[in-house]
Amino acid sequence: MKISKILTAAAISAVLATGAYTGIAQAQEPLKLTIATEGAYPPFNFINAAGELSGFDVDIGRALCEEMKAECKFITIEWDGAIPSLQAGKFDAFIASMSITPERKKQVDFSNKYYNTPPGLAAPKDGKIKGVTKEDLAGKSIGVQISTTHANYAEKTFTDSTIKSYPTAEEYRLDLANGRLDAASDDSVTLSQWLNTEDGACCELVGTWPAVPEIHGPGAGVAFKQGNPELIAKFNDAIKAIRTNGKYKEINDKYFDFDAYGAETN
Repeated sequence: MKISKILTAAAISAVLATGAYTGIAQAQEPLKLTIATEGAYPPFNFINAAGELSGFDVDIGRALCEEMKAECKFITIEWDGAIPSLQAGKFDAFIASMSITPERKKQVDFSNKYYNTPPGLAAPKDGKIKGVTKEDLAGKSIGVQISTTHANYAEKTFTDSTIKSYPTAEEYRLDLANGRLDAASDDSVTLSQWLNTEDGACCELVGTWPAVPEIHGPGAGVAFKQGNPELIAKFNDAIKAIRTNGKYKEINDKYFDFDAYGAETN
C-alpha cells in the first residue's frame, strides 16, 4: 500500500513537471481578451485630452475584466466595421453602447444589458421644432449615425422627413451646429453631454421618447462572435457582480446623475 501511494505521487509529479497535466496549467492561466470600442461616442467612449481611451463603456469594460480576473487589451474600431470584424475574430468582445436588437442577434451574440437610456432629439435653440412626433418633424432634415437603432427608428418613424446618415456622431453634430441639419437623433445622454459643450451651445434637447423594444431592444450589451456561451456567461456574472458590489454605481456616478442601468429586467 505504501509503495503504491509513493508511485502514484511520483507519477503525478512527473506529469506536472512535463506540463502534460493541462487542466491545472490552464486553470492558472488568466483569461486574456482583446476588447474593442468605438472611441468617438462621449460620454460612453472617447479619447480624452491626455490621448487616453475613456468613457462609461470603457470603465465598465475594465471593471468587468477586473471582476473576471482577466487581462484585457482595449482597441478602437470604426462603428460600421464592428460587427464584421467581430465575426472575423479580430477581437473577443465589443463594448461600445451597442443595443441588443433582434436584427443584430442574427449576426452576433450579446451579454445581458449593462445600461439602458432613452433616445432623444436635439435641434437649434430658435424653437422652430417644438416636439418629437412625426408631425413635428415633417419636412425637416434629421441627422443620425449610420447602422444605429436611432437611424432605424428615424427611418421607420419620421417618414415625412429627410434622414441623413453619418459615419460618426461628430459629423452629424458638425452639420447640425453649422445649420446644415434641422435636428439630430441619438441617445439622449450623449446628446445632452454634447449640448453642454461649446460646440453644442447652438442647440437644445427638444425631447425624448420611450425605447421601442423591437427597434431599440432592452438596452446596450457586450457583443461577441457567435458560439461562445462560456465567455458570455462570465460577462453576465461580472455584470451582476459589479451591480451588487457597488462598482457599477461608482462608475455610473462619475458620468451621470441618474442610474443608467434603467429598469431591472436582467
